[in-house]
Amino acid sequence: MRSSNPVFSRRGFSRDNGYAGFNTAPQAGGAAVGTQQGANPYAQNPYAQNPYAQNPYAQQDAAQYGAPQAPASAGRMTMDDVIMRTATTLGVLIVTAALAWALLPVDMGNINRSYGIAIGAGLIGFVLAMVQSFKRKASPALILAYAAFEGVFLGVLSSIVDTHIASGAAMQAVLGTMAVFAAVLFAYKMRWIRVNRRFAGFVMAAALGFVLLMMVNMLFAVFGGGDGLGFRSGGMGIMFGIIGVLLGACFLALDFKQVEDGIAYGAPREESWLAAFGLTLTLVWIYTEFLRLIAILNSND
Repeated sequence: MRSSNPVFSRRGFSRDNGYAGFNTAPQAGGAAVGTQQGANPYAQNPYAQNPYAQNPYAQQDAAQYGAPQAPASAGRMTMDDVIMRTATTLGVLIVTAALAWALLPVDMGNINRSYGIAIGAGLIGFVLAMVQSFKRKASPALILAYAAFEGVFLGVLSSIVDTHIASGAAMQAVLGTMAVFAAVLFAYKMRWIRVNRRFAGFVMAAALGFVLLMMVNMLFAVFGGGDGLGFRSGGMGIMFGIIGVLLGACFLALDFKQVEDGIAYGAPREESWLAAFGLTLTLVWIYTEFLRLIAILNSND
């Protein structure tokens, strides 16, 4: 699985790369389905095989609840690692967003300068994210730098929307993002969402079409003026905003699956930075879609 994010391609824990993939739970008494000794970079991990093979109910539990989690060992990714790295990445993003909000005025006399800084920071963040996406290993410095520049972009954008379009829009977007995250996590833990290859393929195809439409709309807006094809304004804008939030929710489910597989199959600890990077990308996606949706709804009043 090359990506679970609608914008950037990043390495996941798929069996295509020797990692655990969708529907590849370890079988009782054997290695993970689709892996071979030597091909799997984690094959030396004793937990690449099911540690509960002696349990007669192990295969039934694996089929019902997914891959069993290997006990923590030195150098292996744990849930605590993922939480700490994600908190660090989001913390950097939030701090730089707050500083950008406070230090870059968005009154009518300075809005163009602040908006220019935001666009520049957004472009730098995009480049850093692309570089990390094509690297074989996680680079904490690149990931944190991406978070810092993305924070500047989001801070100025949020300040503009909050000041000139809808007071309180940023807080509403934050609450909406948190609600989506909590809802998807709960649904995933309850196994109401079945993340498999069919699900991933459908989401990736939908996201590709969504991104292409938005790019076409942006090109028409840049060269033709106005709202382009109208995909980001009025009723069409509201519809595509809701679709964008739903796609973000689907990518959260894919991110959770990748984290679960990485822990269960004993991924190296540094892979937790990739998990943090992916979760940050998805949360930024959801937040910006909420912010845009709120702006459209208030501009129609």
